[in-house]
Amino acid sequence: MRYARVLIKLSGGAFSGAAESGIERSAVDGLVDEIKALAELGVEVAIMVGGGNIFRGRLATDWGIERAEADNIGMMATVVNSLILRGALTSHGSHEVRVMTAIPIASVAEPYIRLRAIKHLEKGYIVVFAAGIGQPFVTTDYPAVQRAIEIRADAIFAAKQGVAGVFAEDPKRNPHAKRYEQITYDDVVSRGLTVMDQSAFILARDHRIPIHVFDAGDRDAMRKIALGEPTGTYVGPDAVTRFSEG
Repeated sequence: MRYARVLIKLSGGAFSGAAESGIERSAVDGLVDEIKALAELGVEVAIMVGGGNIFRGRLATDWGIERAEADNIGMMATVVNSLILRGALTSHGSHEVRVMTAIPIASVAEPYIRLRAIKHLEKGYIVVFAAGIGQPFVTTDYPAVQRAIEIRADAIFAAKQGVAGVFAEDPKRNPHAKRYEQITYDDVVSRGLTVMDQSAFILARDHRIPIHVFDAGDRDAMRKIALGEPTGTYVGPDAVTRFSEG
């Protein structure tokens, strides 16, 4: 097995599937199947959940909501997605699932405590992180890397909605854009590639934690990455920047 413990970064869009927003049953079922397949390989799984399918920054701008307030709303959206994911995993008879939040909501989830999260993972529990790091002005990309480092994850699996990796250009604007098979952290930053926040890539670089970026719609991607099969784009300390030949 390539990795023993991973953190999956799920964008809010992964919950809405082909829809613009909201929660789509088949999309959630697909995520559950992927996560279960990964856990059944014996991989310890933590998940950082986004909330963009419920509330996005541009909506706050349209409504005239200040950034700090908007980010608080966004953190609550991640809690909703985390509880949905826990419920779906549990209903499918998956492993024990624990939701841990960076803001106190004791009646529905545990507070985030680093060593407790590690103990849960060692017991084979799936751990879902909600509310980022509990502070405004930060997307869930940076907290995903931070939590991965804190729990001693071997790698980050970054699932992007409708984007099959890191591209030289926006593939939604240019369908002929080239996809990187591998790319170094520094090249991601220097070339201004925005598939994740650049601050997240810099933190990952400084701690030498690999990131695999892939399409959330590829229902076998997580299993293939865990088994060492090339999927999406690999960003890591041993990466050599090159385009995919496919």
